[in-house]
Amino acid sequence: MGRVSGWGWAFGYLGGLTALGICLFYITGQQRNHTAAEFVPVTMLITAAFFALAALPTFIFLKERARPQPQTGNPIARVMQTLRHAQGFADLRRFLLCILFYQAGVTAVISLAAIYAEQAMRFTTQQTIVLILVVNITAALGAFGFGYLQDAIGHVRAVALTLVGWIAMVVIAYFSETHFSFWIAANLAGLCMGSSQAAGRAIVGYLAPPARLAEFFGLWGLAVKAASIFGPITYGAVTWAFAGNHRLGILVVGAYFVAGLLLLAGIDVERGRRAALAQDA
Repeated sequence: MGRVSGWGWAFGYLGGLTALGICLFYITGQQRNHTAAEFVPVTMLITAAFFALAALPTFIFLKERARPQPQTGNPIARVMQTLRHAQGFADLRRFLLCILFYQAGVTAVISLAAIYAEQAMRFTTQQTIVLILVVNITAALGAFGFGYLQDAIGHVRAVALTLVGWIAMVVIAYFSETHFSFWIAANLAGLCMGSSQAAGRAIVGYLAPPARLAEFFGLWGLAVKAASIFGPITYGAVTWAFAGNHRLGILVVGAYFVAGLLLLAGIDVERGRRAALAQDA
């Protein structure tokens, strides 16, 4: 489960880098003779074409095995029904709460890394672009390699290891005074970013009833999207309240990783797996 999830995230990062590389190549060739208003919107069309091309193998070669089920009621009612069903899976419910916390920290770091690099570390725009490109490569490697490690050492240990890595990254970034030390923090974030996302999705797949995977992955998506609200808002509120103190902002965001680590401690994935299989039976 960890290996498959790791492959998925790793290929996702490589695909994103490929699309970004194509767009940058196009922009570089257009900058000399055209204004940004003329060529930047074209990158949306390039991205759309990349989406279509990347999706074709799925639509052409992948065979549908699921049997469509009749749906009744409105979507909000369905979500509430799924939340009620999750009450019977204590370990899965606790892990979704764990995801809500640590993913808030992950989203804040992803969304605001460029701002932190420029405002706190005085990176130039070119240096920031290079940093983000390299970090995405590190994230792909982290997702790919950590999937195998997760299958070897266990799900909870793997996520705990990534959360400890995130906490270390926050501490290093907070105390960084040189570009070199921040590069270390950024690449540590990349490793943890890919690995924590891959590990989290694998655990949800392990704890969800096999016959209702899509339904419970919907809860995973809900937790991740909700986290994408809380993390950046927390960072923004702290920097606004403390006169643009980005170092304090990243330090406060680190509390989300600590909370996630504490919630993770009470999860027994094998107990949760038994509950999921019993539901199917």
